[in-house]
Amino acid sequence: MEEVIIRIENLSKRFGDVKVLDNISLTIRAGEIFGIIGLSGAGKSTLVRCINFLERPTEGQVFFEGKNMEALYKKELLATRRSMGMVFQQFNLFMQRTALRNICYPLEIAGKPMKAAKKRAMELLELVGMTDKADAYPAQLSGGQRQRVAIARALATSPKVLLCDEATSALDPATTGEILELLADINKRFGTTIVVITHEMGVINKLCRRVAILDSSRVAETGPVDDVFTSPKTAAARRLIYPQGSQSISVIGKRCCRLVFDGNASSEPVLADLILKFSQKVNIMFADTRDIEGKAFGQMIIQLPEDERVCNQMLQYLNALEGIHTEEVEPLV
Repeated sequence: MEEVIIRIENLSKRFGDVKVLDNISLTIRAGEIFGIIGLSGAGKSTLVRCINFLERPTEGQVFFEGKNMEALYKKELLATRRSMGMVFQQFNLFMQRTALRNICYPLEIAGKPMKAAKKRAMELLELVGMTDKADAYPAQLSGGQRQRVAIARALATSPKVLLCDEATSALDPATTGEILELLADINKRFGTTIVVITHEMGVINKLCRRVAILDSSRVAETGPVDDVFTSPKTAAARRLIYPQGSQSISVIGKRCCRLVFDGNASSEPVLADLILKFSQKVNIMFADTRDIEGKAFGQMIIQLPEDERVCNQMLQYLNALEGIHTEEVEPLV
């Protein structure tokens, strides 16, 4: 059985009369990449700040390696927080400090000698591919470079957990991919537990192994990413997975099919083969697929022909293909 590093039990948080989090319970395993996703206002950022007790829960408990955070004395709490590095959306770098000195900062606070702090900072700059920017100030760096420095700073005290609060939201798609690859490498190389807070299902799908979906301050659904992505059980999950909510797949009087690609070879022309085999057109309603090392990942929603017999034959054909999950989506009236 995998070790649980963070356990959240019946956590609620209020600001005045407003309940931002309502009875949240989650477990995060040591060494995993765990995603927390929800739309704006769902309570994601408040939850991550409750995990490291930058915000104290109004009700409920947070356990880190079996220790109740509420019961820790101030010195113990500060030591525990050093085991949880944090990466923010807007980087939160000190503009008057160089990249090197930004990474040194948490080590200085921890009382590490400056020579040792600089040595550690240079090692981390090498890890994130930024050794040539050691003396650069944040204003001289791109958004992706700033986030790499921020990640290096978060790793300075060798934390067991990395909390990433919308860490890629301010970045372009190409840079987002690079940062996600870096986080995956850190997880693989050091076994660092990573908690990813985001509103983007693409980030979850690419990086995380398990996910919790927050909706209206509560956990709507949780489970392995593949299961949630392939067969969402709640309206909250469907809003995040389907393009612009379920309205995007509404075609009155027609049957629609959702294809989820989990590793089918990209060289196989699935739709072209389908059309040629049955001599019938299909309409692509939505497509969000990507090629990773010669494999296709993502999803596509297609409108099937009106002929019921042909529809059923097409679905049977698609269901027999390896690497594709087929789910018929009922049209909305």
